[in-house]
Amino acid sequence: NSILSKLATNEEHGENSPYFDGWKAYDSDPFHPLKNPNGVIQMGLAENQLCLDLIEDWIKRNPKGSICSEGIKSFKAIANFQDYHGLPEFRKAIAKFMEKTRGGRVRFDPERVVMAGGATGANETIIFCLADPGDAFLVPSPYYPAFNRDLRWRTGVQLIPIHCESSNNFKITSKAVKEAYENAQKSNIKVKGLILTNPSNPLGTTLDKDTLKSVLSFTNQHNIHLVCDEIYAATVFDTPQFVSIAEILDEQEMTYCNKDLVHIVYSLSKDMGLPGFRVGIIYSFNDDVVNCARKMSSFGLVSTQTQYFLAAMLSDEKFVDNFLRESAMRLGKRHKHFTNGLEVVGIKCLKNNAGLFCWMDLRPLLRESTFDSEMSLWRVIINDVKLNVSPGSSFECQEPGWFRVCFANMDDGTVDIALARIRRFVGVEKSGDKSSSMEKKQQWKKNNLRLSFSKRMYDESVLSPLSSPIPPSPLVR
Repeated sequence: NSILSKLATNEEHGENSPYFDGWKAYDSDPFHPLKNPNGVIQMGLAENQLCLDLIEDWIKRNPKGSICSEGIKSFKAIANFQDYHGLPEFRKAIAKFMEKTRGGRVRFDPERVVMAGGATGANETIIFCLADPGDAFLVPSPYYPAFNRDLRWRTGVQLIPIHCESSNNFKITSKAVKEAYENAQKSNIKVKGLILTNPSNPLGTTLDKDTLKSVLSFTNQHNIHLVCDEIYAATVFDTPQFVSIAEILDEQEMTYCNKDLVHIVYSLSKDMGLPGFRVGIIYSFNDDVVNCARKMSSFGLVSTQTQYFLAAMLSDEKFVDNFLRESAMRLGKRHKHFTNGLEVVGIKCLKNNAGLFCWMDLRPLLRESTFDSEMSLWRVIINDVKLNVSPGSSFECQEPGWFRVCFANMDDGTVDIALARIRRFVGVEKSGDKSSSMEKKQQWKKNNLRLSFSKRMYDESVLSPLSSPIPPSPLVR
């Protein structure tokens, strides 16, 4: 390995995590309604497929939106070289869409919209702009497992968890933020900023104004950056409404804050269900960051064909208003159906109002309150129940027994099959059934499963081909 770089040979990507191991198990035995009805159902994918029909209908009604159909007259101009500022109409449409997803309560300047290759590229780019290798960012936990890849792997920065607890529904407290910061200081670690995911992944909760003001005041007081990942802004399906950090900056009492320290990461992967388009956005209130990020964006631009199409679609205000309204309604309906199905067998979830997932409490099913017990339960769910759900330990959760389960990447039939598997499994566990793993597998195989299923394989941030590039994991053999 000495002939390769340290980057090529290190293990900092974060791939050796139960989160990714669940993907490997799914890849090796994917569910199919006819070919493999007893395969693993993918519930580890935070993807929004509930409103793609609305986008398909818009495309049919607006063939000029594509250079591959009636928009062919624009082909030559789009196919030629474009600079990394992006099409003006695209940046204007994105800024307007960001305003709408925040209820029209705040305005965004198209000149501050910087493109990136999905939220992954946007997150990494903003870190490159703000920190040097060895510097650190505070992140409330539990947090998205792939942050280790997106924020750390190539930048060389550190992530320091701000530990949140179930006793207050994992809310961020001033005490926890202060403690994480001071511990880093004692360890001679240079803290350059704090990263918020709002709405939260994996909790599916939104931050209230008081919490946002408290965090913003803390970062300003210590002259460190505040990066707000708001990629789930339009997935809110219940009260309270989503509050963007941009709204907080506009409030009279917060005018003392240094806006140069505030940055927003956004994308269309979750709100529009378009992860394959790789549309990531950096919106910074700092001119130098905007200029630097724009230069760096040349390493991960959004194709001009994609910009052209999205500029047309997002400029259709009637379509956008209907899409956001319908999406919220469908997400709320799916969430209610899924959580009600879990409650039938006594499984509770953290109360949430946003996102494409639930934070499922399986602590009553643990043999012991340990992470080893959590992993044992997770292996049974993967291998016997045949559901890919993600254990809380992969999200840096400090309490064993929590699992993230996604519900928006499948049709109604798939959800019902998944719920049936969960209910049967919990019934077996509570009845004290000591059947062997093989006997339980045979029990699952008796089910006659029928539902529609997408043959594609996915990664939460990168649309993958049919076969996964990740090798099979020994943890799930």
